Amino acid sequence: MTPDALRQRLTGGPLLAVPGIQDMIAAVIANKVGFEAVYGTGYWLTASAFGLPDAGIATYTQMLDRMATLARTSEAAVIADADTGYGGLLNVHHTVRGYEAAGIAAIQLEDQEFPKKCGHTPFKRLISKEDMVDKVRVAVAARRDMLIIARTDARQSEGLDGAIARARAYADAGADVLFVEALESEAEMRQACSVLDRPCMANMSNGGLTPMRTAAELADIGYAMAIFPALTSLAAASAIEVALRGLKEHGEGDPAGLFDFQEFCGLIGFEEVWAFENKWARGDQRA
Repeated sequence: MTPDALRQRLTGGPLLAVPGIQDMIAAVIANKVGFEAVYGTGYWLTASAFGLPDAGIATYTQMLDRMATLARTSEAAVIADADTGYGGLLNVHHTVRGYEAAGIAAIQLEDQEFPKKCGHTPFKRLISKEDMVDKVRVAVAARRDMLIIARTDARQSEGLDGAIARARAYADAGADVLFVEALESEAEMRQACSVLDRPCMANMSNGGLTPMRTAAELADIGYAMAIFPALTSLAAASAIEVALRGLKEHGEGDPAGLFDFQEFCGLIGFEEVWAFENKWARGDQRA
């Protein structure tokens, strides 16, 4: 899906449910299941690649590499978490250009101080509304076709009214999609969607501050898009723990329910490798 197609989808289609992707195994499984868009989650890509918390520790260069790999692997449009833009206005310009060149369809920027914190953890600190407006303007000027998603983390420090005021200012600065993070009730979610004049994005983060709702319920609330950033990661972590406990406690290394190895070889691209080798190998080296 191109950025223009994504833009049209958000303004004219049913709610877009977007799974978070933490690694390329999740990416190829998402290809198999079939999604119009996937979310390159800063929290979980950082955790899977570096074993670090989402606290502004991973650098722009590291995250650009991860997002570029995801864009190459995924068959869906990639929506990328870019934290604060990794610094000031020049950093935002550089980040937008770099992510778009990597094949990203939409980039998410937030109004926290750098280094940032996960939106559902404590000790978040915000930049001023005016400073974030400048960041959004720079991002809009830097992009060619990519969508700009403006996120505000103001709910916990400035209340719902303050968060909505910030979101309105970011819309006026040119943001395509508004993301009011960490709302604490369905009533707050409905109010934000009803008063903002841009497509709104919900964050369905399992275990987070915002109540979990189904895609149908989120559409009824008024959202155009919802990300489910933790879903694949927490499901994988749970399955891995079960498998490892079976190995440690019972010596069981081949439990029921494993993904088929031969199918995964096909998903990850081995069939193309084997075809290449059969084409170019000498006769006595072919499979």
